[in-house]
Order: sequence, then C-alpha cells, then structure tokens
Amino acid sequence: MFTDSQMKIETSFTILSDDEKVGTLTEVLQDYSYIIIESKQLFVIGKAERFLVAAVRKDQKIKDWLQISELLPSEYFSIQDIQNEKINWLRPVIIKKQNEYQGIVTAAERIRSLQRENKYIMTYFETLAETMNDAVTAVDNNGTVFYWNSVAEDTYHIKKEAIIGKKIGEHFDSESIQLHQILKVGNPIRGTYHRPNEHTHVLINASPVLVDNKIIGGISTEHDITKLIHLNQELDSNSVLYVQKEAPFSSVLSSSKEVKRAVEIAQKVASAEIPVLISGETGTGKEQLAQAIHYGGSKRKNPLLSLNCSTIPKDLIEMELFGYQKMTFDSGDTEEIEGKVEQAETGTLFIEEVDKMPLAVQEKLLHYMTEQSFTRVGGEPQKKPATRFILSSTQPLGELVRKGEFNEKLYYQISVIHIEIPPLRKRKEDIPHLVNNFIKMYNEKYAKKITKINEQALHILCAYDWPGNIKELKNVIEHSVLVSEGNNELTLEYIPAEIVDNYKVSIQGGKGNKEDNEMERIEEALKKTYGNKSAAATLLGISRGTLYNKIKEFGLK
Repeated sequence: MFTDSQMKIETSFTILSDDEKVGTLTEVLQDYSYIIIESKQLFVIGKAERFLVAAVRKDQKIKDWLQISELLPSEYFSIQDIQNEKINWLRPVIIKKQNEYQGIVTAAERIRSLQRENKYIMTYFETLAETMNDAVTAVDNNGTVFYWNSVAEDTYHIKKEAIIGKKIGEHFDSESIQLHQILKVGNPIRGTYHRPNEHTHVLINASPVLVDNKIIGGISTEHDITKLIHLNQELDSNSVLYVQKEAPFSSVLSSSKEVKRAVEIAQKVASAEIPVLISGETGTGKEQLAQAIHYGGSKRKNPLLSLNCSTIPKDLIEMELFGYQKMTFDSGDTEEIEGKVEQAETGTLFIEEVDKMPLAVQEKLLHYMTEQSFTRVGGEPQKKPATRFILSSTQPLGELVRKGEFNEKLYYQISVIHIEIPPLRKRKEDIPHLVNNFIKMYNEKYAKKITKINEQALHILCAYDWPGNIKELKNVIEHSVLVSEGNNELTLEYIPAEIVDNYKVSIQGGKGNKEDNEMERIEEALKKTYGNKSAAATLLGISRGTLYNKIKEFGLK
C-alpha cells in the first residue's frame, strides 16, 4: 500500500558483459555502487563486495570467475511486482522494465520499507480505532491483546498498559469472551447482545483475522448499551398507569361512536387468550386501551409488561423479548436473563409499534405464538410460558405485508381481533371532556386552583387538528396549567401561541381582506367556534364590535 513510493531504488549502477576481465570489474566499482553482470543469468555485485575479487587474477574473465565462485544470480522484476512473496532476497534484486534496467533493491532496503509500511498501517488502524465511538479490541491467535482503544478503557475501566500483552481471559471470565469463540470457530458475529462482565451490556461485532484461510487473531467492536439497558429497566419500573384497575374501561372516555365501539370489542375479548391488535396514530390512546383490556380480563392479577419496538435498538429487541443466555465454552453454570415473554408469564405483554419489529424477530415471535416455545438468545433450552399478547401499530400492517415489510403469517396471527382507534381530529367531540380531565389532573399535580376553561380558549382547542392526538392535547393542557397565574379560569392567553396563530392563518386562508371573501371568512370562523362570536373575532384578528357590525351588514345569524 505504501511501499512503492517509499522504497529506495539504487540507481548508481552500470552494466558489464561477462567477457570483461575481473580487473575492469574492480576499477568500475570505484565509480558505481553496483555492477550488473550480463551472463547466462544476471549477477549483481556491490561496492561493499569488492573483497570477493580481491584474490582473483585481474586478467581472468568474469565468466570464468563466476563459474568457480558459485555466486548466486539475481532475480529481476518490474517495480509493480517487487512485493511478490516468492522473490529470493539472498542477492540484490534488479528492477527491470521491458529491456531497460532501472535500478537495484537490496534485502536491507526491502526490510526497511516493510517496517515503514507496517508502521503506517498500524498508525492508520490505531487512528481509525480511536476515531470510533465503540470499544475496539484486537487479539492474536492465542488470545493475547495487542490493541485496546481509549473507548475500551472507559467502557471496562481497564487501562491499556494493564491489558496489552496479556491474555484477555486474565480480565474476563473465559466463557464470557466472544473473541474466544471467534478464534475457535471462525464465524463472525454481528450486532449480538453480549455481557462481558456483571456490570456491562454491549452490542458486539467481531470477526476472525484470516491469512491463507488460517485464523491468526480476532477483532471486536463493542457498543456500550449499559445506560440504555438501565434506562429501559427504569422505565419499566416506573410505567404510567392510564386506567383505574377497579373499573378500567371507565377510564376510556369518549363520545365518539368509533371509540365506543372499540371499547365494546375490547370488553368482549378482555378475558380471551387470543392476541389483540390495536392500530392508530401516535398518541390516540392505544396503551390506555391495552391496559384496560388487561385489567378488565382474567389476567388482571398477573403481570402487565410492555415493550416498545420504536425506542429499543433493533439489535436488542430479540434479547428484550426472549431473554439471553450467556455463551459457555467450558462446563459450569450459565447466566440467564429473562426476556419480557418470560417475565410476563401468565400475564400480558403489550408490544408497542410492532410494525417497527425486525423481520427476523417477527419470525421468532410467530414461532412462539404457534408453537408456544422459543429459545433465548445464545441459549438452547426452549421455554413455554403462557403469555397473552396485545400489540399496537401506528402503520397499516396490511400495506406493510404487501410491501414485504411485515411477516404475512404473523399479521394473520395477531389481527383476528383488530381494534382501530380514530385520531382526535376525527372525534373532536371528545376534546371538551378530555380538556377538563387533564385540568383536574394537573391541578392536583401542580397545586393549582383552576375550575374551568374559558369558552373562547376551548373553542380554539376544538378547532385545532391535533397531529399529536391526545398526547399533544395533554401536553398543551399541562403547559397551560403550569403557566397560569392565580386564575381559576384557563384563558386564551395561556394557550400556546402557535396553536392560536396557526388557526388565525387557517381562517384567513391567505385570502386577504377583499370584501367578496369577507362573508365567507366570517361564516367559517363562526362555524369553527361553534357560533361563539368572541372566539370568532379572535380567530379573525378583529374586535368583537367589528364582527357584530359585519354580521349585521351581511345578514348572518
């Protein structure tokens, strides 16, 4: 890679025929570093080798001397072929292009160039390894560490000087070291969950280093996910309860026919063991309905766990779902980590955004649902817990199946009971009681004394499309309650400006103030505010008196 441009080629040479006399050879070596002797083969003699002919008669022909001296001939190659491993470096090598001699390369210079090349390659490797955000480890075929980057130091709290030159097993249990398996088996590992010690969780990529199909070592990169694992565990232990356990379905408040129908279906299947698929946009209340199904059914006294496929790295989903069993290379006890399927045994597992689950994990989930058995990551024994599944999706799974992005058999397995929850913009009749419930909730949380929402503010909230659905509405009410100052009424001034401004623009519709459009804009404002003239005036950006005059002018009711 670096040799051609850096290897020194000696150009101080001349050419002699083997018919010349040895005396000529001695004289010429005073002026040149090397002589190329053309004979049946090519021979090279350097200035430092004049002692070879010191005792030879000056009038003897070179070819006669070569015959009795048994001097080894030199090989010749083009500069492009100089790295050929089969070159015999016992004598200087001639660089030749077609019929033209270009120079001489000695074994000593070749060694120096290889040393430089090795130094450059190692520097590139070290720079690359130190540039990465992952821990990088390199070992030879005996498991001796010869590279350990600074991220590895931070991840494992082991300094380079404490591990380089030592067997990796001196710092880790041999059965927990994936590089040992790489050295023995030779199969690469990609995106595999691994626990090299009690306190560390990583995703590992590891590959054997092969030369002539022989394993000479191994390299691994390990992405530290310990904080993410702890965060997931913390979130699991602090999961929000959206329903009252005693009367869970009463917590799902709605005046919408679609939502009421969804609740009716959920109540009917709550005590069944079959999976339930709940689909709908983000923030529509899928998790709340899932909790209601669990606590309203026969498994109410058993665990309810959740796994969100959109918040967990794809490489971790299988381990989170089915658990992990430490790889063992020697006999002895194995470390086992239960997945959510086992943890929710006899209870319910709510898999959120199953549309984000990798296809390989979908296949494994299908196998469990149909065969009631599975294998932990890295393990052999199969488990058979009786776990009930509720699943949610933000995308139409039928379309994903047609695109080949979702397992067709799994889709039919989980969609026997399919409940769809409409977005909030299609059931705006729910907004008033949702707003009042959230006001009560945040009154208690922040010790506020708000008793109602101003009619004008409520109408603006009802006019908004809520792309974030109930979650967005909840956040807006929390913000409004927090910023309210000693008022018992939630007024328009506490509603986020972007919501009010957005709908001023939507009412005006970019039509300007032309007289022929004015009546249409006023009618639209009154419609959006359910006839509330104060709210309509705010949306139109005019005074209430002006609005009354315009209504009278256009004969509007």
